[in-house]
Amino acid sequence: MELDPTSMKPVINRIKRAQGQLAGVLRLLEEGRDCEDVVTQLAAVSKALDRAGFAIVASGLQQCLVQGDGDVDNLDVKKMEKLFLSLA
Repeated sequence: MELDPTSMKPVINRIKRAQGQLAGVLRLLEEGRDCEDVVTQLAAVSKALDRAGFAIVASGLQQCLVQGDGDVDNLDVKKMEKLFLSLA
């Protein structure tokens, strides 16, 4: 299943923001900053990426249901479940 680039715009923006946050984490480490500051920023990056992943999986599920022929047996539930759980 291919993702619709238009519906992925918010996810792309979230990942770009996380990319900037990750660069900030690297900078904090290189500067020898306080552990609490580094971990706080790293947690923010992790949360942003998790949310992006969940949004992608949710969009994929929605796409499968909308574009499907109504036959739930054709929906690869195990594959979608595996994708979802890979983010946990």
